[in-house]
Amino acid sequence: QVQLVESGGGLVQTGDSLRLSCAASGRTIGSYAMGWFRQAPGTEREFVAALSKSGGTTNYAASVKGRFTISRDNAKNTVYLQMDSLKPEDTAVYYCAAKPTPFSSIALSSSQWYDYWGQGTQVTVSS
Repeated sequence: QVQLVESGGGLVQTGDSLRLSCAASGRTIGSYAMGWFRQAPGTEREFVAALSKSGGTTNYAASVKGRFTISRDNAKNTVYLQMDSLKPEDTAVYYCAAKPTPFSSIALSSSQWYDYWGQGTQVTVSS
């Protein structure tokens, strides 16, 4: 079983950047596909980005494509979400998720596919 802890959230202004980190423990993430999701108040959790365990396949929500970048450092057992050109509509709690998989290139957007979740980190973008 893997435990996930997000960090790096905060209060920023429109146009700023943030880098979220998701530190894993208990298992090495090399066998896991990883994802980022977010949830704003009064809304359902939505997909942001996913990365295959090989690192060769990425998947982004249309709303963040070109602005956000997901990456992983297996040596540090950490996944990152670089967020650039932030907008007020990016305000949400951001969650990291993990899925053990035998498939190297899969990076799905469905929250139901993921088995493990972190507690989330708040990102607030002011206008």
